[in-house]
Amino acid sequence: MKSEKFSEKIQKIMNSYLNGMLSNEEVIEELMKMAKDMAEANKEGTALNLSPEEVAFYDALTKPEAVKDFYENEQLLAMTKELADMLRRNRTIDWQKKESARAGMRKMIKRLLKKYDYPPEGREDAVTTILRQCELWADYSVV
Repeated sequence: MKSEKFSEKIQKIMNSYLNGMLSNEEVIEELMKMAKDMAEANKEGTALNLSPEEVAFYDALTKPEAVKDFYENEQLLAMTKELADMLRRNRTIDWQKKESARAGMRKMIKRLLKKYDYPPEGREDAVTTILRQCELWADYSVV
């Protein structure tokens, strides 16, 4: 989730620069601000005692801010760790390209969300976001 946000921000900065709306100095200043924001995001994950991949799933689970009101932080952390572990154990090579494997991952995610009584109105969005995050994870890691 955060990588998408940062990618969009870089794209906006570059578009503004290319359209003559930002000078070289302003681009550097914006990129420095962004680097600071990225460092802060990394500190948040470290403070939660989560690995970078777990932070990505934590962000996916808590994308709707109201979810943080529904759970204690310990519950969110337990759900995140269980989710990351379950997905790590069950992914296979090219799982995201095989419809049956995708369906299996989707089913496991739904089951976990139901187990933790994730709010039904946000459940389908959470499944979609988690699957998208898992695809990114698969693209950048080795099974």
